[in-house]
Amino acid sequence: MAEPESKDPIKLTLHDWSGQLITTNIMAEVLKKGGYNVELVQADYLAQFTGLKTGDVHVAMEMWETTGREAMDEAIATGTVENFGETGMEAVEEWWYPAYVKEKCPGLPNWEALNDCADVFATAETAPKGRYLGAPVTWGGFDDERVEALGLNYEVVHAGTDAALFAELQSAYDRKAPILLWVYAPHWAQIKFEGEWIEFPTYTPECYSDPAWGSNPDMAYDCGKPRGPIWKVGWAGVKDKWPGAYNAIKAFNISNDEMAAMIAAVDLDGAALDAVVADWMSENEERWSAWLE
Repeated sequence: MAEPESKDPIKLTLHDWSGQLITTNIMAEVLKKGGYNVELVQADYLAQFTGLKTGDVHVAMEMWETTGREAMDEAIATGTVENFGETGMEAVEEWWYPAYVKEKCPGLPNWEALNDCADVFATAETAPKGRYLGAPVTWGGFDDERVEALGLNYEVVHAGTDAALFAELQSAYDRKAPILLWVYAPHWAQIKFEGEWIEFPTYTPECYSDPAWGSNPDMAYDCGKPRGPIWKVGWAGVKDKWPGAYNAIKAFNISNDEMAAMIAAVDLDGAALDAVVADWMSENEERWSAWLE
């Protein structure tokens, strides 16, 4: 391809879960192959939009429909942020439990069974309330609001990190201990563990915006989380400053199965993230080369 349009660094944001680090590093390596100067910048998942609006950072490779849609739409409405299209991955983020718990709470996966089983999921710290292990607070997701709106007798305890979230799942699974927690896909959890997502009332946009919607006439969030694409978003100036890179980012596409396998290699098998990315680059050269054309 032609020489890069600008030698200024294209700044891609890094977050705190393995899949996003893999996605971003793949895109960074592809852009480097195109001759671009690339910089990886640690950023908060939702707060990054401040930098994307101003052009202080340029590209976020994973904005999940499940948790980031509102922040993304608000930023795009300013005209300074652009949706660069789907990554090819489809997101699910929801409350989840191991299959063995169903013996103690046979009404699952219906959410209405949760209060009948609060004692099953209770811990010394939360009793008599059940314990729900949520994701890191910075991920959003409205779990505290959901508990209140649906009248659930549960306390939300947020994991400090992605690694801590799944370390606790592993520990519970090894002991066959009841656990109710945030699990997402694409991820290795569905490869390694047998379990189910809670079936909440189906999400609609009105559930989040109109308190009158749903079973609680006075509160929003009385439904499950949305499901849908994982998007690429970025500073609207990328297309003018680095048009070749812009086209490559828009062309980026990867599947849930591919991503789950790479996350498993890093998180379960202990492979170095750089090595996993390098293997993908080597095995998919014809594919990513087309993104740069």
